[in-house]
Amino acid sequence: MESSFTTIDWIVFGSYFAMLIISSIFLSQTKIENSRDYFVGGNTMPMWAVAISVLATTQSAATFLGGPEYAYKHDLTFLGFYISALFGVIFVAKVLIPRFYAINAVTVYELLETRYGASAKKNAGVMFLVGRLFASGARLYIGALAISMILFMDIEAPHVALAIVILVLGALAYTYFGGVKSVIYSDVIQAVTYISAALVVLFYLYSSLQGDFSTIVSTLAADDKFRLFDFSWDFSSAANFNVWGLMTGWFLLNIAAYGLDQDMTQRVLSCKDKKEGERAIIISVLMTIPVVVIFLFIGLLLYLFYNHPELSAVSGGVEQSFAGEKITILMYYILHEMPEGLRGLVTVGAIAAALSSTNSVLGAMSSVAIEDLYKPWKQKRSDVSEYHFVKAARVGVLVFAVLLSAMAMLSYYWQRYSEVSLLSFALGVMAFAYSGLLGVYFSAIFTKRGSEKSVLLALVGGFMTVLFLQPYILGIVTDYKLGFAWQIVIGTVVAFGLTQLGSSKIESEKEK
Repeated sequence: MESSFTTIDWIVFGSYFAMLIISSIFLSQTKIENSRDYFVGGNTMPMWAVAISVLATTQSAATFLGGPEYAYKHDLTFLGFYISALFGVIFVAKVLIPRFYAINAVTVYELLETRYGASAKKNAGVMFLVGRLFASGARLYIGALAISMILFMDIEAPHVALAIVILVLGALAYTYFGGVKSVIYSDVIQAVTYISAALVVLFYLYSSLQGDFSTIVSTLAADDKFRLFDFSWDFSSAANFNVWGLMTGWFLLNIAAYGLDQDMTQRVLSCKDKKEGERAIIISVLMTIPVVVIFLFIGLLLYLFYNHPELSAVSGGVEQSFAGEKITILMYYILHEMPEGLRGLVTVGAIAAALSSTNSVLGAMSSVAIEDLYKPWKQKRSDVSEYHFVKAARVGVLVFAVLLSAMAMLSYYWQRYSEVSLLSFALGVMAFAYSGLLGVYFSAIFTKRGSEKSVLLALVGGFMTVLFLQPYILGIVTDYKLGFAWQIVIGTVVAFGLTQLGSSKIESEKEK
């Protein structure tokens, strides 16, 4: 039976927010003189902090709850995604980051300006902003939904809205005044918080099972829960993490996520030089792998807890629902089994995971809007001081906080009143944008072809190709299902081909 927060839970919850307030005040004391200081910390950030910040950014509330869910239902093949990510970031570190530092970039889309022209940078920036608004708004909604369930024991609109406000205000406390410096150091705090919470859950679950270590291992092995690699040739969405998909589509997605998405690369561009940036992004993935293992093992222990009554004395089926909403197995466990004190700690862990992804996206979206769109426009029309753009950056952070909150609430209502789930669509929107970006950047790096017009065509074409491949678009074919790994491969190929239709004026002029 569900139980509400107790006094000790509220003490844990209050202590965490007291720490947020104190640390945000301390971290916001940094001196900001220009937009480069605000967006990339004046290239003074230490490599270790950047690596932890990138780790924290990749772990949202969706990961906090979704990792255990995957292991509970399947096995450990999800870990292959991060092995694929390691190869992806090696490509990013050796091919993309040196190019970004060579042009002293504040945003990754400046590379397209040097290659194709100003409108290419603007179009890529707009594609990022639209995709990130949908994807991060939906991620914010997931975190708020979980917090509303735990704090208020319901998912009524006012409580979900309040949970959204809690998360956004927490993110603003770090991002608004201190910029990326404050975000990076706050990410270190959030990473320590949610990893600690996960470890506590893991050890509590382990101690609650009535079996020794060898029994637990042998039971999981007998149920084939330790499988790491899937060599099946199934191209459907059910085979999300087979080896062939990891070497193709997921590899491409990781290149895009770590190298072409300003949300992730902004902090890498804050290092003092390209070598530090390269090390930071590779080390971040190496640190992420054991963190993901923790969440996957929580899922394995939950599998034993609910499916092997001889180990847990828990009988009866598990109905993973709450007020008509489908919930993950970890959320079910929190609501039904978690003792007082630990419930507050896990809530804090979920908030920390959500904050670490929300505060970073506010700064990333503002950086693209100001540096790639507003700043060039303003400088053409008037002579203004650099500090003007710091003020504009803070306004941008506020604007995107409002827009993300609105998108999160839209996700809430869409899920209830539409037959098409906005949540499942919105979580993939950023990846829809990745296809176009991958095709354009591969053209820019490995070929001499492409133009401002063909770049725009490729960005739109890549997005539309992946959209067209969705089952809800091709619903006329009843058994049609193509895994996303293959969708992004097709989308990237189409975008690359469309970019090749143009001839670069900049390159032509250089050759003359």
